[in-house]
Formats: sequence, C-alpha cells, structure tokens
Amino acid sequence: MSPPLGRILGLDVGSRRIGVAVSDELGLTAQPLLTLERRNRRNDLGFLARLIRKYGCTRVVVGNPLHMSGDISPQALKSQDFARALQQETGLEVILWDERLSTTEAHRYLDAAGHPFGKRRAVIDQVAAVLILQSFLESRR
Repeated sequence: MSPPLGRILGLDVGSRRIGVAVSDELGLTAQPLLTLERRNRRNDLGFLARLIRKYGCTRVVVGNPLHMSGDISPQALKSQDFARALQQETGLEVILWDERLSTTEAHRYLDAAGHPFGKRRAVIDQVAAVLILQSFLESRR
C-alpha cells in the first residue's frame, strides 16, 4: 500500500525553538516554513496542530538527535517525548528521523550562501528542519 499523498511537516525540536519545514503535496521537496519560539508544551502542540490543518499535512517527521555512536542523547529523549505528545494531539503518524549533524550541515549551507553568522538564529532551525524532512523524503524514493 502506498503512503497517503499530502504534505508532510518536518520539525527540528530544540529546547528554545522548533524549526518547521513543509513538503510539497507530492512529497518531493521540503521548504522552510518558520521558527517557533517555544513558550510551553500546550501552546507549542496547539500551534503545530493548527499548522498541520492549515497545510493539510498527513504526517509529521521529527528529528531524532542521536549521539554519533547511535546512542540516545538527552535531547533525543526530549524529542521522542515531544513526538509522542504531538501524535496524541493530532492523531497523525509522527516519524522519528535520525538527524545527526543536521545543524552542522545547516551551518555549512548558510556559510556557502554567505549568511552572516550573527544573524542565523532566526533561520538555522528552519534550515535544519528542511534537511531533516528532505532526507526523509529522499529515503522514500
């Protein structure tokens, strides 16, 4: 059975911010959407649920920041817990996706684009979310 068509939301979940990306309707490309400044879990989940409805997302991919060894990091435990809560909030499938080095790669992309280091806070999480989502999309081909 083929996966349902529709957009997929990609998330880079951090302690202070959540980078958000969304796929096109065919699930081929990921685009940056926004950076959510976290307030509290209830508000964060509600905001993301509204985004999911607005864009007609059929599932969500959440970055899972494992250690380089593959062991679960403290941040991975938080991301996994957030993913479970989002799945309960929305009823959608929430997929954990290995995101090792996504932020490092995001910095490389911004370096190559000539984006000033001091002005990255607003976009680095979005770029990481795009990389996480794009990696997931490419794995399905």
